[in-house]
Amino acid sequence: MQVREKFLVISALTLVVITGIAFFWSPILWGFLLAGPLVFMGLFDIFQKKHTIRRNFPLIGRFRYVLESIRPEIMQYFVETDTQGRPLNRILRSLVYRRAKGTTDTEPFGTQMDIYHSGYEWMEHSMYAKNNPKEIGKFPRLVIGGKDCKQPYSSSLLNISAMSFGSLSKNAILAMNKGAKMGNFAHNTGEGGISDYHLEHGGDLIWQIGTGYFGCRNDDGTFNPTTFRENALRPQVKMIEIKLSQGAKPGHGGILPATKNTEEIAKIRHIKPHIAVHSPPSHSAFSNPIQFMYFIHKLRELSDGKPIGFKLCIGRKQEFMDFCEAMIHTGIRPDFITVDGGEGGTGAAPVEFSNSMGMPLREGLIFVHDTLVGFGLRDEIKVIVAGKIISGFHMARAIALGADGCNSARAIMLSVGCIQALKCNTNDCPVGVATQKKSLVKGLVVEDKAPRVKNYHEATIHSFLELVAAAGLNGPHELTRNHISKRVGMYNVKTYDEIYPYIKEGSLLHTATIPDSYQRFYQLTRIM
Repeated sequence: MQVREKFLVISALTLVVITGIAFFWSPILWGFLLAGPLVFMGLFDIFQKKHTIRRNFPLIGRFRYVLESIRPEIMQYFVETDTQGRPLNRILRSLVYRRAKGTTDTEPFGTQMDIYHSGYEWMEHSMYAKNNPKEIGKFPRLVIGGKDCKQPYSSSLLNISAMSFGSLSKNAILAMNKGAKMGNFAHNTGEGGISDYHLEHGGDLIWQIGTGYFGCRNDDGTFNPTTFRENALRPQVKMIEIKLSQGAKPGHGGILPATKNTEEIAKIRHIKPHIAVHSPPSHSAFSNPIQFMYFIHKLRELSDGKPIGFKLCIGRKQEFMDFCEAMIHTGIRPDFITVDGGEGGTGAAPVEFSNSMGMPLREGLIFVHDTLVGFGLRDEIKVIVAGKIISGFHMARAIALGADGCNSARAIMLSVGCIQALKCNTNDCPVGVATQKKSLVKGLVVEDKAPRVKNYHEATIHSFLELVAAAGLNGPHELTRNHISKRVGMYNVKTYDEIYPYIKEGSLLHTATIPDSYQRFYQLTRIM
């Protein structure tokens, strides 16, 4: 007898028994309050046609969906080890929480990492370690702005990566921006435009311009120079970043689910509310590298000389080389380039794009740095990186591989209360970070979370500088690829300069000196 038939028999017997006993003991009729709804639910399961499990296993089958709905919580709290969690394991999450709260961030009893597993990395220390600066005022800064920039920006080495109002709640934006103001670092607006919440506390802003041109668009979605200038001249806006692509979904364009597209957000973005918003996959303001350089020049003029850069996740290498050739051809340079890794992402992304599209950060960063060196452009352009930058070691590794500074998104989300519930795309974030539901947003208290953003930033910068000092270096600028070692097998260890050798300055400018690894990409006349 199948479960379905057993349910029908048991249900019928239960109702008959209750009815029979009621002739002798009437209080048993209260049993119908329990049995009745269960029988009704079971019958509904049998006759509905959407869920096979419930149809074949009435009542019992419902537990499958209950357990599935809380699977992430079960995995996070009861199953995964400290090193197994994804996208960020418990070690990293706990590190952010402790630093944000200002509590002890040391670990007892040695590392939990498998140091003999292929892929394990470490930083080489020196017997002649230096003293690490303790005072915040002595933390090194990064000046961003090339020869054509009239308003260079003195940036922290770690800033808040791009996350839009819309993807995040107003309270999350307020907490992040207030934390940035308290800690003297910058807050990237994401492609959703500049909201009042970005401006309320006066934190430094990096205004990101995406393919949807939110905050500077015409009704047809094209670029509007007038509204761009109005926003670019705001004193809080220190730099402007043109988003070409992002690590979570390169080549796809941003996604704002309809449930998050409120009246307020639609007004800021100059779009219709309550509809899903998919930004175009590419820009309409330019269609080739030469036009892109002139667009950079145009934005620099419209902003009265503020630093202009662009963000991308590396895809086809030839296309980035085309950009470099265009810089040489036009004489126009971006002030900075932000390299995002394929492992990036804080919001909604198609699974195939998130898992299988875009170059990972390390390889992308190395390629961008080396290519700029090869074209003789590296000294004129600052390189920023984003993509799972959580700890001081992550910063040290990125800068050793070729970056000048770092951006972090997920660590900042954790510092304002994110618990990695993995509901960023559903509008049901339980801690009010990635949702527009007022009842959930209300739970995030800005006055409590803003200092945590500042605390995390300060402690991570301090940790990074401790690593630099332990390596015997005078500052981050002395970090090179030979300071980071990587296990590439059980019995084989290499430094990053052995895995990815440096190329010579200007070697991509002359046919005779092009490295073998670049030969198949090199087409000097392609963009001319």
